[in-house]
Amino acid sequence: MTNALQLTVPDGVPFIDFSREVDYPVDQVFRAYSEPDLLVQWLGPRGMKMDINHYDFRTGGSYSYIHTGPDGVPYEFRGIFHTVRENEAAIQTFEFSGYPDITSLEFMTLEALDGDRTRITAHSVYPSMEARDGMAASGMEAGVAEGFDRMDELLAQLQPEALQGRGA
Repeated sequence: MTNALQLTVPDGVPFIDFSREVDYPVDQVFRAYSEPDLLVQWLGPRGMKMDINHYDFRTGGSYSYIHTGPDGVPYEFRGIFHTVRENEAAIQTFEFSGYPDITSLEFMTLEALDGDRTRITAHSVYPSMEARDGMAASGMEAGVAEGFDRMDELLAQLQPEALQGRGA
């Protein structure tokens, strides 16, 4: 099943909101967010190599990573995890080196749906409309959508049936 990203950039407020459903339980989605060796396999657009400097997905933790495109151009991201509640939510800051001195605050929730499915919802708050518009125009929608498609592919590979098929 293909689940489309629903992304909105509302008029008049410095917000970007999105939601995406995935066909896997909340605990598996949380695991994909929390384990660095899994995160590097799905976060970001296809064709980007992800190198994690550090990633501590817990309340009070922080992160720093670099996505490098096929052209060799690095894109560095960093932030602080203000709140992480297992299988429920995370609140973090987000900074992109391409927009220095701009920090957004991001709220992400995981909601269990019928059939062992999960809805991921995010609300990002920017310090100005200019900052929000810059992020919206950066191609982030395509990158987020591709990242979630990659998460689907990763979680499919992690299913017990898939592992048994490989002799695990």
